[in-house]
Amino acid sequence: MYSNNRFKFRRSRFGHSNHGSFYRGNTSRGNFRNGGRKSKLLGQDINMFIKKAKPIDPTETPIAHSTFNEFFLSESLKQNIAKKGYVKPTPIQDQAISPILKNKDLMGTASTGTGKTAAFLIPIIDKIYKNKKDKAIIITPTRELAVQINDELKNLSFNMGIYSTVVIGGENIRNQIRCLQRNSQVVIGTPGRIKDLLKRNALSLKNFSIFVLDEVDMMVDIGFIQDIKYFISLLPQVRQSLFFSATIPPKVQELLKTFVKNPITISLKKQDTSENVDQNIVRVINKNKKIEQLHELLIKDGFDKVLIFGRTKHEIERLNKELISRGFKSGSIHGNKSQGQRQRVLQNFKKNNLQILLATDVASRGIDIDSVTHVINYDLPQTYEDYIHRIGRTGRANKKGVALTFID
Repeated sequence: MYSNNRFKFRRSRFGHSNHGSFYRGNTSRGNFRNGGRKSKLLGQDINMFIKKAKPIDPTETPIAHSTFNEFFLSESLKQNIAKKGYVKPTPIQDQAISPILKNKDLMGTASTGTGKTAAFLIPIIDKIYKNKKDKAIIITPTRELAVQINDELKNLSFNMGIYSTVVIGGENIRNQIRCLQRNSQVVIGTPGRIKDLLKRNALSLKNFSIFVLDEVDMMVDIGFIQDIKYFISLLPQVRQSLFFSATIPPKVQELLKTFVKNPITISLKKQDTSENVDQNIVRVINKNKKIEQLHELLIKDGFDKVLIFGRTKHEIERLNKELISRGFKSGSIHGNKSQGQRQRVLQNFKKNNLQILLATDVASRGIDIDSVTHVINYDLPQTYEDYIHRIGRTGRANKKGVALTFID
């Protein structure tokens, strides 16, 4: 039997952790690596993980200056937007849709969960619907995000005669080639698979008039910048380029500006982390009993839909098997699983057939899962940007969420 009393937050009278700095003693404990990246969190103050959520006012909605009816969109698209339940555009949609419709290059930055995907899909669908010669290629860092964007595209373009192909690793490339031969107007894919298709002459970029990079900073950070430059060299000189992310550091922004012409820049990120997320830490009492502390959290009331992040795919899989052996309904997604396995686990989590989803950072970018009650950083993220994206999986759509970070 696991007691709920063994886990406690230690707080000062101000509600913050009373543990001082992030690491104690030999700070090399934090010097872990992932793909050659040294942690930028080394030596950071522990209070960076502690922040109370702002109370949610149910009458408070994001300020937007337009309704979807005020945009010059086709009636079919407006009907599909209404079917999705979208009443007013979010701020990023409000400011991005009109410039994209006017063929402007655009760089958009907004916090996670603010509707960035629809901000570029809505005008792209409208442009293609009105001019069938237009074609768009959308490049994302992860397979899951590519599939999610395609699902959103299908819903928004229902009965509009717009066809898409998803090209990602982990799926049969021959099937993807056959789909490409049907002349899809929208191609959505990851850099590795797109590069494979280019080498096989199964994909040509010269006819794509719209080029979208989603989650830009992650693609640059994990080493895809040379691939991106290569793709851009194959695109037509006259094109529209759209770059979106939750975070675009200044150095990355300067680099991206070399790929665009007189871009519209939209930056709506007012704070690093969502004000709907209540953030706190879990001090690990004993490394050998870290799993016990996690167990005691997961059996508490309110931990209904929990996303747990770990450092490596091997550690995630071991933790998943341990939680299943303890009776939890748990699943995992990581690089050692096929795309089909990952999608099945994600769907079960979305449908509430699983209480817990364990993941590496492959799931922290852009994945939209309704009503995640808690994000738990079982292992520390590599960078503060990774932390922002991880905890952005909760506290979405004006709902409150909780983020907890385990600290050794």
